[in-house]
Amino acid sequence: MKTVSENTCFGGTQGVYSHDSTAAGTEMTFGLFLPEEAKDGPVPILWYLSGLTCTHENAMTKAGAQAWAAEQGIAICFPDTSPRGEGVANDEAYDLGQGAGFYVNATQNPWAPHFNMWDYVADELPALLGENFNIDMDRQGITGHSMGGHGALTLAMNLPGRYRSVSAFSPIANPTQSDWGRKQLSAYLGDDETSWAKHDASLLMADAGFDGPVLIDQGADDQFLDLLKPEALAQAMAAKRQDGIFRMQKGYDHSYFFVASFMEDHINFHAEALWA
Repeated sequence: MKTVSENTCFGGTQGVYSHDSTAAGTEMTFGLFLPEEAKDGPVPILWYLSGLTCTHENAMTKAGAQAWAAEQGIAICFPDTSPRGEGVANDEAYDLGQGAGFYVNATQNPWAPHFNMWDYVADELPALLGENFNIDMDRQGITGHSMGGHGALTLAMNLPGRYRSVSAFSPIANPTQSDWGRKQLSAYLGDDETSWAKHDASLLMADAGFDGPVLIDQGADDQFLDLLKPEALAQAMAAKRQDGIFRMQKGYDHSYFFVASFMEDHINFHAEALWA
C-alpha cells in the first residue's frame, strides 16, 4: 500500500492511498478519513460508495462528510467506482466500463478479468483497512449515491450481519427494470436475468429486507427519477414493514449539493447504530 496524500482535516486525517488489488487485477485508489479518536483506538467505519463517472475523490471533496464524521468519531472510506488503467476494458459510453463498475463481479468478457467490485468492496478493501488502520470492523455501516446507493443497499441486504446500518442518496433502486441497470447487468453478468436479482435493491427488500435501520433520501426534482425508480423501493419497504425511513426531498436534484445538504443526517443516523 502506498500513501498518495495525507491532510489534517477536522482534527483527524484525510488520506488517499493506492494498492495492487487482487480482485481488480490492477492498482486501485481509495480515500480514508480517520477521526482524531483513531489515534487512541479502533473506530467504527462508514463506507461511502460513489455513483457513475465518479472516482474516490468526488464525495471526498464535495460531500462535506468529514466534519460530521469527526464530530461522531467515525471513519469514512471512499472507494473508487471501478478498476482503471491500461489493459482494463472500457466503453465509449459514460455508464459502462471505467467509472461504472455497478458493484458486481463481472462474469462476461471483456469485463470479467477486472470488474470485480463486489469482491473488492465486500472483502479485499475491508481486510486491507483492518490490517493497516485503527478501524473496528465489527462496527460497519454503508451508504452511497446513485449507482453507489444501489451498491450500498445490495451489499447490505446480501450480507446480513455485516453492516449495522444502511442508507442511500437517490439510489438506482430497481435496476432490473431500468435502462440504468439492464444495460450494465446484461453486459457484466450476461442475459440470464435470474443472476441479476441479487443486484436489485427493490427485489431484495421485497424478499428479505435488511436486518437493521434504513434511511433513503431522494430528491423530488431529480432529473433521473425515471431511471432511478424510487417508488419501487418505497413500496417494497412498506410491504416488508422495514425498519426504515424513505424521504422525498422537495426541490432537490441529483447533484452533490443534494448529497451535502443531507450528509449530516446520514452520518448521525449511522453513528447511532455504530456506537450502539
